[in-house]
Amino acid sequence: MTTQEIHFGLDSFGEVSTEASGRLLSDAETVRLMIDEAVLAEAAGVDSYNIGEHYRPQHVDSAGHVILAAIAGRTERIRLGTSVTVLSTQDPVRLYTEFATLDAASNGRAQLIVGRASSTESFPLFGFDLADYDTLFEEKLDLLTRLLRDQPVTWSGTVRPPLTEQRLHPSVAPGSIPTWVGVGGTPQSVVRAARYGLPLMIAIIGGPLGRFAPHVDLYKRALDEFGQPPLPVGVHSLGFVAGTDEEARSTYWPQWKAVMDMASKERGFPPPSAGQYASEIAEGALFVGSPETVATKIATSIRTLGLSRFDLKYDIGRLAKEQRATSIELYGHEVIPRVRELLAASPDGPLPSEQHVTAKSAG
Repeated sequence: MTTQEIHFGLDSFGEVSTEASGRLLSDAETVRLMIDEAVLAEAAGVDSYNIGEHYRPQHVDSAGHVILAAIAGRTERIRLGTSVTVLSTQDPVRLYTEFATLDAASNGRAQLIVGRASSTESFPLFGFDLADYDTLFEEKLDLLTRLLRDQPVTWSGTVRPPLTEQRLHPSVAPGSIPTWVGVGGTPQSVVRAARYGLPLMIAIIGGPLGRFAPHVDLYKRALDEFGQPPLPVGVHSLGFVAGTDEEARSTYWPQWKAVMDMASKERGFPPPSAGQYASEIAEGALFVGSPETVATKIATSIRTLGLSRFDLKYDIGRLAKEQRATSIELYGHEVIPRVRELLAASPDGPLPSEQHVTAKSAG
């Protein structure tokens, strides 16, 4: 695989933004902002724009396919997909028709990442039992892959009515909508992706990325055992790009801390500290800094894990729309070309910037 074949995306969870003045945008304004940001991402050279699925205050990504359709009408090249679709609480038939329609409207640019969900608000909202967490995902993934690969489909299970010789429209060519399985790192989820012959997207929100290398190895071994061909592996992680490291870190810190404080209360882990924040930037899963700093870290992660795709989640908390725009432009215009340059310059050995940092540390 050449450096030009590596895919760089931007992910949004539809987090409500602010203006530089501090005014909180409305939900509707944030939806329109996301459309504008996707247009900006295409102009900056980003490969894809992907939207999550949440049903929480301060998130407006509950109907991402509608936003993606609006983006399709204002763009020509950028791929349009989901950073996660909570397949467990979706109907695969409806999901297929939505994204087949998006694919037609966008001239073949639709893609999907499906997952089980770490945020589970959709289960009670749509009348599903969390006790069926695994069964729902397993059966619906089975049906979705069949619909995407070979119609007509005959299928039966326990979570929805059966299908008999069913064809859906608009039709798409088998396998033409790239569909990845998003995982949080559980070995069972990694093996499931391999069993279904689907690319693997690892969502990483904390800790050193190198700790996921065993999961990548497991995925490759499982693909081989299931008789599947080699398939791409990607990473989704949080980040922010600014003119300097100091500016990026000081801007991102209060937004990251507020989000992690809330998560710590919901999930029962200790609230984050400034030291933990610094550690996540230096060695963990936060891609926060100047274009050179972020590019070097992405390039190292691609090399370490053998990635074919890297998606940066650019919105967080109430980050101002002007700061979001700057981050998108720097990511597309400076970070992505620099990552490709770093990898091409040193296909096997240490990256040039890593050598530079090591030399400075030794001196």
